[in-house]
Amino acid sequence: MGILPRSSYYTRDNRQTAALIRARQPYLVKNIFTGIGLTAFVISVYAFTIKAVAQDDFSDVQIPDAPEQSPHTPHTGAARAPGQVSVSGRK
Repeated sequence: MGILPRSSYYTRDNRQTAALIRARQPYLVKNIFTGIGLTAFVISVYAFTIKAVAQDDFSDVQIPDAPEQSPHTPHTGAARAPGQVSVSGRK
């Protein structure tokens, strides 16, 4: 597998060259406004959601009593029946 050629837009220590800065310059203002717009949208959706959820009133919902605990809880381990062979072949 061959080595990929280095991009001419970055120096050996991965800094932008003047050519890359010139190429990105026309999009700088558009990208800033797009970022501001997306950030404003996300914050507004978050604020609306928090405000909508805060209005919920659960006072009319009945909370059921705690379920009764049985005196004997069933064993849920991996116990084997007498004579049953485990996966490894040992008892």
